[in-house]
Amino acid sequence: MNSASRVNLLGSSPQFQQAYSQIQKISRVDVTVFIEGETGTGKELAARAIHYLGGRRDGPFIPVNCGALPETLVESELFGHERGAFTDAKAASPGLVSEADGGTLFLDEVDALSLKAQASLLRFLQDRTYRRVGGSATRQADVRIIAASNANLYKLVEDRQFRRDLLYRLNVLSLRMPALRERSGDPLELAQAFLARLSHQYRVPAKTLHPDAVNFIEQYSWPGNVRELENVIHREFLMCEGGELHLFAPQSPEQSERHDDRLPFKAAKARAIAEFERRYVNDLLQRTDGNITRAARLAGQDRSAFGKLARKHGLSQSPSLSSAETAD
Repeated sequence: MNSASRVNLLGSSPQFQQAYSQIQKISRVDVTVFIEGETGTGKELAARAIHYLGGRRDGPFIPVNCGALPETLVESELFGHERGAFTDAKAASPGLVSEADGGTLFLDEVDALSLKAQASLLRFLQDRTYRRVGGSATRQADVRIIAASNANLYKLVEDRQFRRDLLYRLNVLSLRMPALRERSGDPLELAQAFLARLSHQYRVPAKTLHPDAVNFIEQYSWPGNVRELENVIHREFLMCEGGELHLFAPQSPEQSERHDDRLPFKAAKARAIAEFERRYVNDLLQRTDGNITRAARLAGQDRSAFGKLARKHGLSQSPSLSSAETAD
C-alpha cells in the first residue's frame, strides 16, 4: 500500500499525482496552509494527509466547518468561553483551539467567517495567543492552522468581504485540489475502489460496473467531484439487485430544481426536459438489455427516432448496446 492510500487519497492521473506530491512536501514543514478547490474535491482529506504525514501526526486533528458556526458563537467555539460569559454559558468551555493544542486545526469554508471573527483569528495567527470569551487570562496554543475554501478569496478581498492581512497569514503555503473532470482516468479508478469498499462494508459479494455505467462515469463532468461520485456509487450499490451497477442521472429532481432556479425559465425548462429524456431512455435500455428496437417499441416510438434520442444523450455507445441490437 502506498502512502497516498494510507491517507485515503487515490488517483493515478498526473493532475492528482502532482497535488499529492505537494501534500508530501507541505507535510514536512510546520507552517500555515491554505487549500483551495471546488466542493467535493477532497480538501479535508488533503488536510488530514498533511497532518498525518507530518510531525504533528501524534497530536489531534480537529476539523471545523466555519459555515456551520453561528455568527454570534464563532469566537466562543474557536477560543472557548468562561462560565456566565453569555446567557447559555452555564459552564466553561475550552474551545476548538485548545482541543487542537499540539496538533492541527482545520478551518473549512474559512470564507464564511464574519469580519469580526476574521480579526480574532488574525490575532491568534500572529502570536498563537488568545483569550476565552468572558475571560481575561491570555492563553497559548501550539496549533497548526490549515484553512480551506471553494471561494475566490482574492475576489472577496477586493469586495471587502475578507481581510487581506488574514489571507496573507493563511496563505503561507497553498495547495489546489484538482476537479475530478481534470483527472483523466481517476473517476473510474475511484468508482471501482468505492465498490470494493462497499462490498466489504456491507459484507456482500463484489459488484461490477455495467459497460454503460463505465461509459457514463468516464463521460460525465462530475460537478460535485469525488463526493458526488461516491454518493452516486453508494446509492446505486444499495439499490442494485444483481451483480452489475447501472448508473442513472446522479441528480434527484429536488437537486435539479435547486440548480435550475438560478437559470432563466427557458434554460431551466430545457435542462429539465433533457434530464427527463435521459432518465427515460436509459431506463428503457436497461429493461431491454440495450436493445433499441424493443426499447423503441415500449416507448411507442419509431426505432430511428428512439435511436436518435439515445445517441443525443450518449446512451448508444456502449458495447452492450451494439451487441444486443445485433442479436435482435
